[in-house]
Amino acid sequence: MDKIIVKGLKVFAFHGVNPEEQENGQLFILDIEAHANLNKACKTDNLEDTISYAKILKTAQRVMTAQKDFLLERVAQRVAQALLEEYDRLEIVDITIKKPNAPINADFEYTAVNIIRGRDSLE
Repeated sequence: MDKIIVKGLKVFAFHGVNPEEQENGQLFILDIEAHANLNKACKTDNLEDTISYAKILKTAQRVMTAQKDFLLERVAQRVAQALLEEYDRLEIVDITIKKPNAPINADFEYTAVNIIRGRDSLE
């Protein structure tokens, strides 16, 4: 299966269990792997035969900023579901949401959640 990959999409949003996270917001970084059969696009060189990565970016940004959630798991699920619902060619999405500034008293690069969802996970 082929993939369209987005790495390091930066989105400022208001997710977290602490009140200051919901009030002040923080930076999140998304990695998205969108699995689809891209064979037709490879042959035709036509944008209509693929999934625009610009549209993938816009969908992820919209979902990330549409509401506040406590858990990254919930945010990742909402992003995955929106991508699968909006782009029929997608078969599987692999979403990683990184939280580099999680309010934890420790020295770390980031915390993250990764989920993989397919068409069969649509509710």
